[in-house]
Amino acid sequence: MMRMLAVLFGMSCLLLADDEPKQKVLVTHTERADFPSGGWLRLKNSAGEVTVEGWDSPGVELTTIKSTKDAYPSRDRDKASRELDKVRVSMERQGSDLVITTEFPRRRGALPFSPWRPATAFDLEYHIKAPMNAKLSAAHGTGEVHVADLASDVHVTVRNGAITLQLPPEGQYDIDAKSDFGDVTSDFPGHAKRSQWLLGHRFVQGAPAAHHLYLRVGFGDITIMKIQKPPAPGPVTH
Repeated sequence: MMRMLAVLFGMSCLLLADDEPKQKVLVTHTERADFPSGGWLRLKNSAGEVTVEGWDSPGVELTTIKSTKDAYPSRDRDKASRELDKVRVSMERQGSDLVITTEFPRRRGALPFSPWRPATAFDLEYHIKAPMNAKLSAAHGTGEVHVADLASDVHVTVRNGAITLQLPPEGQYDIDAKSDFGDVTSDFPGHAKRSQWLLGHRFVQGAPAAHHLYLRVGFGDITIMKIQKPPAPGPVTH
């Protein structure tokens, strides 16, 4: 009888555990660093979603948000948190560059790259604020790179995802943007050309300009937009 009660008690505990609400594990971290005047902000091995926004401060602020793709009951969250600890994002000054490097374990026995399967076992977001005159270089894996209000050179490559740029409308840019499997659209003047098999798209503005945009995507789209500034207020009438 006692053995039967113990079995029933164990089963009831399992049922209660199954009914426990599951949550994703999330880790947020913010750090700041000085930025060399006229230097490059470089992202190496980034993955997930990157947002770089220009601001008036002379330094760089980096906020990362790491989270699990799946939700876990409380008993499994410590283990999931330890797995997230293996995803490391560091920021280091190297001469006139500020380098943000991402390191994470590779999946064992992973199949060759495919744009239709998840590239990582985690989600990662970068929210970066940098001086408006900062030059940006990013070698990105799978995900999206969004750039807003930077007024200097931008060199971004994405294997699978998208690139979006929101730039000052008065800027002059030498543009070389290409998607192997996707579209390129631009608010700035230039020349568009489809690939021979109508799968890829290239957009070029080759005239001499103060700043250079070199953008490449394997699978995905590239969008270059002018920042829409609100109209100046008219005279006040009574």
